[in-house]
Amino acid sequence: MSELTLTVMRLGFLAVLWLFVIVAVQVIRSDLFGTRVTQRGSRREAGRPQQQAARQAAPPQQRQQQPSGGGRRGRNAPTKLVVSEGILTGTTVALQGQTITLGRAHDSTIVLDDDYASSRHARIYPDRDGQWIVEDLGSTNGTYLDRSRLTTPTPIPLGAPIRIGKTVIELRK
Repeated sequence: MSELTLTVMRLGFLAVLWLFVIVAVQVIRSDLFGTRVTQRGSRREAGRPQQQAARQAAPPQQRQQQPSGGGRRGRNAPTKLVVSEGILTGTTVALQGQTITLGRAHDSTIVLDDDYASSRHARIYPDRDGQWIVEDLGSTNGTYLDRSRLTTPTPIPLGAPIRIGKTVIELRK
């Protein structure tokens, strides 16, 4: 084997070894300091004009299917989702008829930095009657609605606690 081939093999092995060390350090760092939670408000504000334009351009049949705030149900309907316990205590999300996802994934509506939460843990969405439904998405540790573990999509009463790990969420007016 020539000297040049041997030197190239040594340098390649050294590069692979350093790559392994860097990846190992990144894994240890993420275990010690957790995942980085970014502020998402600025991205949401930027996307709102596009969503409003899309809603205005929707055919009349689709606009009528969205839950309205009028009528008897409108007075008792929740308007916000509030985190009442956990790291994100005080966080509020306005309920505007869209699906709210909860979990550790960075694209979730509410990102839970909790060891007991799955990446895609649960979702909260409105049904056709305007009532809000919570659904566990196959999480390992479960989603609890008022101390009962969810096995099927379940309507959420106003003020009932939804527990995901150490985080408690409630629907409020």
